[in-house]
Amino acid sequence: MIAAPESIPLHRSFFDRPVLEVAPDLLGRILVRTTDDGPIALRLTEVEAYAGPADPGSHAYRGRTDRNAVMFGPPGHAYVYFTYGMWHCLNIVCGPGGNPSGILLRGGEIIEGAELARTRRVSSRRPHDLAQGPARLATALDVDRTLNGADVCPDDPGASPFRVLAGTPADRASVRSGPRTGVGGEGAAHPWRFYIDGDPTVSPYRAHTPRRRVQGGAKGVERNA
Repeated sequence: MIAAPESIPLHRSFFDRPVLEVAPDLLGRILVRTTDDGPIALRLTEVEAYAGPADPGSHAYRGRTDRNAVMFGPPGHAYVYFTYGMWHCLNIVCGPGGNPSGILLRGGEIIEGAELARTRRVSSRRPHDLAQGPARLATALDVDRTLNGADVCPDDPGASPFRVLAGTPADRASVRSGPRTGVGGEGAAHPWRFYIDGDPTVSPYRAHTPRRRVQGGAKGVERNA
């Protein structure tokens, strides 16, 4: 059970800041996903920042499209995308409207609703790997593109499938940063992956490996948020 003052919802102004300020400040916060079967609460332990047009690793680097339109809207909304033809990933838009920055939620600890999460993550063998990595996190929380654009800072908690609670912010001495997982090209060196050092729910770092298409042998790069 989440106790006050940890249960106080974060205001939209929390997300209306530069992405590199918001991202490390999200560690230790609690994302609540309300489903028809009950709530699932996740303590965030790993995130990645994506800085829009200034960031070659971002989906918004080359401008607005139907896919990334939510990133160009107001802060405090969910951006959900489908990748590799298999997985969904969950991001939170931050920064002023029109400044398309986002934070990919990479890992966390399920602190409420673990049994419900396991019904979706049936391959999970240990509690710490239920939401270890962005695809696992989205799967555990039953996130897909139907939730793209959902408000994570609703005035009425019952009006949205998401809320972000204050939780207990991570001790800054325990926060580490490094290159983002799987990002290549000019954005590869940005140390914009933030995580809580030593937490077992943090996913292993993997460097970028160029993708090869089945036909034609051409290489493709999958950007993140």
